[in-house]
Amino acid sequence: MHRGMPLNISVEPTTSCNLRCPECPSGLRAFSRPTGMMEPTFFKSLVTELRPGLASINFYFQGEPFLNTDLHEMIGFAAQRGIYTATSTNAHYLNTENAEKTVRSGLHRLIISIDGTSQETYQQYRKGGKLDKVIQGTKEILAARKRLKSRTPHVIFQFLVVKPNEHQTDEVLQLAKELGVDEVRFKTAQVYDFENGHPLIPDNEKYSRYRKGLDGKWRLKNKMENHCWRMWQGCVITWDGKVVPCCFDKDALHTLGNAGIDDFKAVWKSAEYDRFRRSVLSNRQEIDICKNCTEGTKVWA
Repeated sequence: MHRGMPLNISVEPTTSCNLRCPECPSGLRAFSRPTGMMEPTFFKSLVTELRPGLASINFYFQGEPFLNTDLHEMIGFAAQRGIYTATSTNAHYLNTENAEKTVRSGLHRLIISIDGTSQETYQQYRKGGKLDKVIQGTKEILAARKRLKSRTPHVIFQFLVVKPNEHQTDEVLQLAKELGVDEVRFKTAQVYDFENGHPLIPDNEKYSRYRKGLDGKWRLKNKMENHCWRMWQGCVITWDGKVVPCCFDKDALHTLGNAGIDDFKAVWKSAEYDRFRRSVLSNRQEIDICKNCTEGTKVWA
């Protein structure tokens, strides 16, 4: 049963991205769904419908959010209505103007992906990226926050730990301290074909989502149990309105409705959504998007 409406949603500003990260559908240009930008008119109508129960919005799913030139307008619309706002970026577009717009928008949390402390290491996963742009973008957002005498956004360095960069975890902590970043988070990497091992899986099991079995096959460390709080707490809405159950459904294969066409409450309470929640509670291991789930495998610094 679900008596309420979602407390949190993730929206997808765009599926476009400037980088080509090897385990990301955006980076691989491997989507089976169209690429596009979320329209602010649609976003505002969605937020209006979900208030007052909506507590927070994540402005990221696939793609680089700052490629959507309406991002600041959408963040501001939510923040002005008392909704906690967060987004994640590769920081390549955080120039002086964008940094100031970001602070003025009222954004509460900004996650900056920094997966290496040298260009040589960084580019092994962030294909086409420039570490100096990430560092400069970080400086710009922190300078804008100080200049505007704002406490937000809370700036987080997110370090995706893979084999090529696992030796730099201490270095990124030092770099964050030098720059004045508020927090560092280490994240385990999702690998699509992990059963026979993969060059991205780190040696340090603390930072790995997988463990090698006695038979030589790799498996998820976490036990697959028949429950998931996400099914009752929130959902993801793609740039074109598709409602999907969680952030692991990158290709929107389990679309449960369209918030741009249907009444959201009708989608959230629909028989189809109910059937999906029941399948999670009864046989989650048979759901394809659950087979690489990260729940419980983030490491905080």
